[in-house]
Amino acid sequence: MRVFKQSLIALMLASTLTLSGCGYNTLQVKDEAVTASWSEVQNQYQRRADLVPNLVNVVKGYAAHEEQVLTEVTQARANVAGLKVDREVLEDPELFQRYQEAQSQMTSALSRLLAVTENYPDLKANQQFRDLQIQLEGTENRIAVARNRYITTVQDFNSYARQFPQVMTAKVIGMDTKPNFSAEQSAQNAPTVSFE
Repeated sequence: MRVFKQSLIALMLASTLTLSGCGYNTLQVKDEAVTASWSEVQNQYQRRADLVPNLVNVVKGYAAHEEQVLTEVTQARANVAGLKVDREVLEDPELFQRYQEAQSQMTSALSRLLAVTENYPDLKANQQFRDLQIQLEGTENRIAVARNRYITTVQDFNSYARQFPQVMTAKVIGMDTKPNFSAEQSAQNAPTVSFE
């Protein structure tokens, strides 16, 4: 009986040491860090989406004949708002890519809207428009910072989850690597600047 108890204690000790080194707890912490950093990205995207209607309304008063650009901005915002964003997006690279594309369309539409304003000196001088533009520029910077943090957090998680013995634990509990941001194809081409 004594040998059995000693064997049982040795087995429990070995199990405890093995489980403590499996990385389960650290995987959970890192997974939550990815989720938190993704929430910050979403928070900044929401801030941008909230600013867009105000910006569009201010521009409408000055640029009534620029309806196509205003429609594109409104449509891009609707596309972004129409995507359901939850934890599933972080787990599904295809959904993540669609969300990323919708945000890219929003960025592109806003760039065109701001380019249109160059034709309206009164609009550029309007205090409300300038305040909105400053807020939007600040938001774009915040988005870039939040994305960078997300990229770093995902890299940390993916690197950890792919190491042994954590890779075994991750497979057992169904925790896959996370998708990361990638640049749009158009971002690889330098913009053309013309002063004609």
